[in-house]
Amino acid sequence: MLRPLPSVLGVLSLGGMALLWRDIRSKVKGENRTLSSLLSQYFAVKVVGWLGKRQRGKQEADTLNIRQVQEETLLKRLRKNADTCYGKQYDFSSIKDCEAFRTRHPVTTYEHYRELVTRVAAGEEKVLIAEKPLILAMTSGTSGASAMLLSTKDTNTEFFLQGVAVCLDAMRRVFPASDSLQRTTKFFYSPTFRQSEAGIPIGPNSSTPASSRHMLNLYTTPAPAFQVPSERDTLYLHLLFALKDPSVGTLESNFASTVFYAFSALQERWQELVEDIKLGRVSPALALEPGVRASLEGQMKPDPERATQLLTHFQQGFVGIARRLWPQLNLVLAVDSGSNQIYGEMLRERYCQGIPFYSPFYAATEGLIGVNLWPEEERRRYLLCPRSMFCEFLPEASLDQETPEKHTLLMEEVQEGHSYELIVTNASGLFRYRMGDVVKVVGFHNQCPVVEFQYRRGQMLSVRGEKVSEVMFLGALKRAISQWPGAQLVDYCCAESAIMGESCGGSDPHYQVFLELKGVRNLTEEQRYKLDQCVQEDSAVYKSFRFKGSIGPMRVQMVAVGAFKELRKQMMAFSNTSANTFKMHRVLRRKEYADFLLGKTI
Repeated sequence: MLRPLPSVLGVLSLGGMALLWRDIRSKVKGENRTLSSLLSQYFAVKVVGWLGKRQRGKQEADTLNIRQVQEETLLKRLRKNADTCYGKQYDFSSIKDCEAFRTRHPVTTYEHYRELVTRVAAGEEKVLIAEKPLILAMTSGTSGASAMLLSTKDTNTEFFLQGVAVCLDAMRRVFPASDSLQRTTKFFYSPTFRQSEAGIPIGPNSSTPASSRHMLNLYTTPAPAFQVPSERDTLYLHLLFALKDPSVGTLESNFASTVFYAFSALQERWQELVEDIKLGRVSPALALEPGVRASLEGQMKPDPERATQLLTHFQQGFVGIARRLWPQLNLVLAVDSGSNQIYGEMLRERYCQGIPFYSPFYAATEGLIGVNLWPEEERRRYLLCPRSMFCEFLPEASLDQETPEKHTLLMEEVQEGHSYELIVTNASGLFRYRMGDVVKVVGFHNQCPVVEFQYRRGQMLSVRGEKVSEVMFLGALKRAISQWPGAQLVDYCCAESAIMGESCGGSDPHYQVFLELKGVRNLTEEQRYKLDQCVQEDSAVYKSFRFKGSIGPMRVQMVAVGAFKELRKQMMAFSNTSANTFKMHRVLRRKEYADFLLGKTI
């Protein structure tokens, strides 16, 4: 006679498996998927989904009591690092509230930490933080020389729980079709790390294939491709394996610029890619190690039918190509705010017409700053994460004050419509640190500020103290281009005449503007002057200096096709920046870069 309990459990187990399989079968799936890969993706999505809902609930509760949560976040950082050399210097153990901390500790810049980070790199323990850092993280160097910051396990954990999990929850709420078992094409690369004297890795702390090794089966690109050192060859492999799979669900990268460069490469090399898919090979032009090539070619087989489909799509042109290549594409997941705004706009206008975009995070080498809870909105705004960093806000009018300590505000003190520089205390040994990011408070979610990124302090144009920000200049540029028949912006940057010396001509201080445009072969003097007029319309101070003759007319130069692509390579090589973290410099601070573009003028 059967014992009843095991029988019941057996029936329940079979029932549970049937429900599980029905749920899996109901979801859109990628082609040629094994059962094990489907199950691993299914359970990964379920776990992250559960975490996302849980973290979003916690975050919602935190936004109801911002002052207390921010103070708890600060005191947690101070207690953890109280026994370090730095913690003892500022007597962290005796600090009981945020006012005592702000009274005792100065507002800092990177120079305050340079020698301390050098000691950590040499192997000295408990200098700034209690534990050994995971890596020494290099900043992108957008507004100056790259800085080397500490990155810890806490930083990564916070980014995943408060950032990734929460944003995936928001994404699936607004874009339910993304809750599928389709593969993602993620454009990212294996950066080159070097070692400090103590053997600590030095490099970017962004998402990399190594840090995502447990999730690589979710992506179209096979793991061996990430052993390829060349960014150009890795990008080719990203495109090749993405094109093989017509059921790709998401295109993802850290920044929209990386996705844009991927489509630019696709437009250049589509014939070669189609031939590889037709023949079931990896292009012999790629410089691959024999073992890597064998592994990748083992995943290829001749597919003339798919090659014919692709050929038809490409021959129809590249406007809206993403939807034709991948009919079930749900989303482009990449940051397209700040310096990446123009790349997001170009993708939406050309390659990715009709595909939703989600810009999930506001983050930096210093850590997670904010999350975008409104994926459906075109306006990119971010809820500050109250348990990620202790934040202070320096009003825009006080940016040049000699004693900024006297002017900082807390989260509950900022005002909607006002702009501030962020000053952060994070989990990685930065205390009251001036990030250089200026944000605008555009609202509140409960008590927590919601912000829009405005500009980097080091990316401000100012030859006479007029202070034209990146967001202001870009707005004027887009308005001017709209009045140039046929012109489309590909990329741009500016330089102040002072860094260019005799090469720019003229004695009055002025802006040198470099534009890469499509649709026009040249600009008239009247068209060039239109940009100067648009900036004058937006900046009363700039207009007054132009009227007085204190600032000379803008010099607008068109550069050859591909000039900015070459400039990007130069900038990355000079600063040792990874393709995963690179952001185009909108204001050039090195004469070599400006001279390079001068040499590319049409």
